[in-house]
Amino acid sequence: MSTQFHQPVDAAEVPRFAGHSTFMRLPAVTSAEGLDIALVGIPWDGGTTNRAGARHGPREVRNQSSLIRRVHHVSGVEPFSIANIADVGDVSVNPIDLMDGLQRIEAGIAAIVAAGAVPLSVGGDHLTTLPVLRAVAKSRPVGLIHFDAHTDTNDSYFGGNKYTHGTPFRRAIEEGLLDPKRMVQIGIRGSIYDTTDHDWAKAQGIRIIYMEEFVERGAKDVMAEARRIAGDGPTYVTFDIDSIDPSMAPGTGTPEIGGFSTREAQQLVRLLAGINIVGADVVEVAPPFDVAGVTALAGANILFELLCVMAPCVERRRQL
Repeated sequence: MSTQFHQPVDAAEVPRFAGHSTFMRLPAVTSAEGLDIALVGIPWDGGTTNRAGARHGPREVRNQSSLIRRVHHVSGVEPFSIANIADVGDVSVNPIDLMDGLQRIEAGIAAIVAAGAVPLSVGGDHLTTLPVLRAVAKSRPVGLIHFDAHTDTNDSYFGGNKYTHGTPFRRAIEEGLLDPKRMVQIGIRGSIYDTTDHDWAKAQGIRIIYMEEFVERGAKDVMAEARRIAGDGPTYVTFDIDSIDPSMAPGTGTPEIGGFSTREAQQLVRLLAGINIVGADVVEVAPPFDVAGVTALAGANILFELLCVMAPCVERRRQL
């Protein structure tokens, strides 16, 4: 095991319920300088249109992540031995001013990118992904692999408001942050406002894989297509916890029945191995609606799954 990188607290030495609450029990640092991957919280849900509470997600995901050990049991990846990873805390937020909140999040993530680290964030509602993309994709558009029950490509809500957790990917395309022809959305389901709701997204070239298609094809086939769509270019990965069925992840703002099992969600993320990931997030964990912390636990495990495909990616880039 490498000794030059940050390491989690050993649960055989300090029990999981003791010590500081950080992502994966890693050291808390004040800067991303010297890091390969920066774990960061975005405790903000200013874009939520119904059930608020995702602002509390980062804290509870940190808590549940204390249950996670060092090594992935399937891939054998030891992310903390091949990449320098730490918890850089939470970005600055403004809970009462939406536009200032977005600017603060962008600035916080931009500092991580400027330090040379890859951001792996925990929201927060899904609008938090927009300012993250503004920082990650500032120099060029990126592809997107998006796990969700909803496309989040609506135009506006409540009298023309353009910034909600139902609009981030429309705004990101309009701002030139995403290449829609390198975008795939997986697990989409549930009732919609109008029969035309997904027309704009499809017209841009976004590949939408509805839950029914996923069930028919299975994870391996669907992810093989996702990998073809993303290609070799820089790609962002976003995982909305409401892509998981609410029987297994009830603590979220907009639950939709008929979703992934937690096992399917793990398999999907594992199949991202080899993708050129330049940033990722887990969003929409809302602890006020959770039961016994099971949604935050699912979020923490998806975070670890992402870490285990991102660490080899940054290691490969380091060796180039």
